[in-house]
Amino acid sequence: MKHVPTTLGLALALALSLTAPAALAADGKPQLGSFGVDLANRDTSVKPGDDFDRYANGAWFDGYTLKDYETRYGSFNALADRAEEQTRAIVEELLARKDLKPGSNEQKVRDYYASYMDKAARDAAGIKPLLPTLQRIERIDSMAKLTAAFGNAAMDGTSSPIGAGITLDRKDPDRYLVSIGVGGLGLPDKDFYLNQEPRFVQIRAAYLDHVQKMLGFAGVKDAKARAEAIIALETELAKQMWDRAQLRDRDKTYNLRTFAQLGQEFAGYDWAAHFAAQGLVRPPAEVNIGTPSAVTPIIGIIGKTPLNVWRDYLTFHAVRNHAPVLSTEIDEAAFAFTGMVLQGQKAQREPWKRGIAQLNGIGDAVGQIYVARHFKPEAKAAMDTLVENLRKALRINIQNLDWMGEATKAEAYRKLETFNPKIGYTKKWRDYSSVTIVPNDLMANVLSVRRYAINDQLRRLGTKPDRDEWFMTPQTVNAYYNASFNEIVFPAGILQPPFFDLNADPAVNYGAIGGVIGHEMGHGFDDQGSKSDYAGIQRNWWTDEDRARFEARTKALVAQYNTYCPLPNQCVNGQLALGENIGDLGGLSMAYTAYRLSLNGKEAPVIDGLTGDQRFFLAWAQVWKSKYRDEAMLNQLKVGPHSPPRFRVNGPLRNLDEWYRAFDVKPGDKLYLPPEQRVRIW
Repeated sequence: MKHVPTTLGLALALALSLTAPAALAADGKPQLGSFGVDLANRDTSVKPGDDFDRYANGAWFDGYTLKDYETRYGSFNALADRAEEQTRAIVEELLARKDLKPGSNEQKVRDYYASYMDKAARDAAGIKPLLPTLQRIERIDSMAKLTAAFGNAAMDGTSSPIGAGITLDRKDPDRYLVSIGVGGLGLPDKDFYLNQEPRFVQIRAAYLDHVQKMLGFAGVKDAKARAEAIIALETELAKQMWDRAQLRDRDKTYNLRTFAQLGQEFAGYDWAAHFAAQGLVRPPAEVNIGTPSAVTPIIGIIGKTPLNVWRDYLTFHAVRNHAPVLSTEIDEAAFAFTGMVLQGQKAQREPWKRGIAQLNGIGDAVGQIYVARHFKPEAKAAMDTLVENLRKALRINIQNLDWMGEATKAEAYRKLETFNPKIGYTKKWRDYSSVTIVPNDLMANVLSVRRYAINDQLRRLGTKPDRDEWFMTPQTVNAYYNASFNEIVFPAGILQPPFFDLNADPAVNYGAIGGVIGHEMGHGFDDQGSKSDYAGIQRNWWTDEDRARFEARTKALVAQYNTYCPLPNQCVNGQLALGENIGDLGGLSMAYTAYRLSLNGKEAPVIDGLTGDQRFFLAWAQVWKSKYRDEAMLNQLKVGPHSPPRFRVNGPLRNLDEWYRAFDVKPGDKLYLPPEQRVRIW
């Protein structure tokens, strides 16, 4: 593959416009190392071509011990910790103030956090704050009341085998749509119920004990036998559910029905009653059925399961889901399974950290203060420039694709040109005026925030979506691509080292946040994002020949990742992780193109014995340094759409010719792939 030389040759006219952002060359010392990468993290006894993640991060991995409450730790977690500390400082200042206006966001943040931190009050109350919910469950004596309980499950904080949510219509993103799905499991995935390997058998045994204990807190007698019935019920539900890889397929999960058709095709369930209990004033005219083949058998399970089992099921989920805001006894008993067994934790996070997390329900109230203190305008300006550089680089990469025809390229250019980048924070903060937060009543506050969230969803139906809306708070350490709005979003929380540093070497910022920007852009062109066009409409804008060639490449990428097994007999699901893996591979490719063009035809200086290209790839690896507990890794493999971090480093790199040249990777090195086996998509 001669991708980069060809790209650079064809892109000389654009080179001058892709210089590095001026802010990136500002005087000052990078936070990490001499140029933005902490070289002390490396294990130089390992050849880069054998295990680049180990080469870049091995010394750190060996030296870091997970704290008792940590399920994993890496660069994302380090930034999340920093954001928590910054938020804590804001909250503690509010706690000390007596002049906060009642009903103000500051008052709500202060009193919500304080009500959570009042451990003595929670312990004194025990199960009492949950009694109204438990009493409603106990009064379920008919299918009509059960249906109402399912419809009201979100407000009650319980669970339901059938649920409905308000989503953007993927084929008409200027409207909202009611989408129906199935769920209701207490374990992370259907495989946890059905897999007969010893580790899953042990988890199910611990789950039985967990369900029994949660029922006991609600005063349920003969709890073991009733817990067994709950797990048998959930197992039957699990058998009907689609695999997670299937759930990614946007073609298969878009199935519009009128309300009349819904009742005819999926008879035996009172849909109107469910919607009414959920808060919809009248049944929706149309709905989308995400997994139609699962709905009918689950309706059958609902009908044949005795009401007493459903009451126990709802009781269990009510206690378990509310355990973190109930007494220490209940909370610790739930954590013994949800934290220790499922995640491998040895202790809960510190109370203040959990209190900060509780504030996510009114996250913009904190976010406004956070942005004013911790997000510099020059950081946004530099990010704006980087995003535009990545946009131009992706256009160059598309221009030089040898497998895509001109008609499809024209549509791809149009989609790329209409990408809407959002940097830092929202232009429109959420209005929490309907949220009532009172001192010393945690459950009342939880319910008020929950009611706000539900009403915020219900109000959307029949309105036109607001494309200025954000779906993450500014203090969030993450980023996302939204296909329906064709937008890439980068909250302020992630725009910090090691992802982004105004004083770092440009190679580092391109390899780190540039790769992340490219990753999010890449989602617009992954196996599912590529099914939506420039306007966010799900439609096929490809020729059949181009789509076939694209899928041949994605199939090869799936096969590569299927061979990566971080635990015995537990490997990456290449199909489930395909979108993220395409994002990584394409994102790093376009970031590299942008970086090389920023040099204006010159070579970068050598720093600390490392070339610019070497610094670029080390920055990518530094972003993904991570350490996991085995239990958390198992969850990642079964539930998460992302490959484990080690393979987010090694997986894309071994497909990039530029990495081979930068580190002189040769045949015989463990990561070496012959050129004909390397996958290059974008």
